[in-house]
Amino acid sequence: MKLLSHIDATYWASLISSPWVLAINLLDIIIVAYLIYRSIKALAGTKVMTLIQGTVFFVLTKFVAEWLGFATISYLMNQVITYGIIACVVIFAPEIRAGLERFGRAPNVFIGTQGIRDEEKVIDALVKSVAYMSPRKIGALMSIERTQTLREYKMTGISLDADISSQLLINIFIPNTPLHDGAVIIEGNKVATACSYLPLSESQAISKEFGTRHRAAIGLSEHSDAVTVIVSEETGAVSVAYKDNFIHDMTTEDFEKLLRQLLITEEVQETLWQRWFGGKKV
Repeated sequence: MKLLSHIDATYWASLISSPWVLAINLLDIIIVAYLIYRSIKALAGTKVMTLIQGTVFFVLTKFVAEWLGFATISYLMNQVITYGIIACVVIFAPEIRAGLERFGRAPNVFIGTQGIRDEEKVIDALVKSVAYMSPRKIGALMSIERTQTLREYKMTGISLDADISSQLLINIFIPNTPLHDGAVIIEGNKVATACSYLPLSESQAISKEFGTRHRAAIGLSEHSDAVTVIVSEETGAVSVAYKDNFIHDMTTEDFEKLLRQLLITEEVQETLWQRWFGGKKV
């Protein structure tokens, strides 16, 4: 015990006596804290976050059991954690794959403004299409994939993989056309699918004035972090559902402002080079 105390004292003394080592360790802590913060912010309100909370509970239970000397509980927690990691990889394989794909496109953040152009293109297409459809009471349902994959819902629709534009979105939802029924799913700057079916919310708190489109949008917001836009066929009102939030009857200006808040993050607006060395925003 004395040897361990001596080693600890020596370690901390070396940190204090060496400013360079102290700076490296502080930078290490700051980077880890930032990554944890961004991960929690990105996953907040999703099913993945619920899983993480459960994992933290099991880990804390394991440490408490070991501290109290409960060998059986500690053993069981070890098994749950060990096999739980494997289960998570299997269950959330689509989310992991989507995250790795986004990470693979990360160099754009260093060398260009492709990210901001893609986001601006999506917002421009949505705002223009909604501005056209809303006064004409053309019903529409459009979901924007974000951190969590919508692969299971894409499989229910018709694959398009087309560059997004307001003209394309408007034509899809023109009444009595083959693709107008169901939801459009937007992935990146592409219209991935049309005629996709989204999960209907079973909440009893939803007003009876809202129909199937609104229930589908709210249902998807309960299962993922996607942003879903609804244009009512009865009133032409524009609504947005995301992460258990539902905003109804929006003006075009408020709609565009909300899309910018949700889709254009600080990381997209500024390149890492500009953030570190200064310069004008993109």
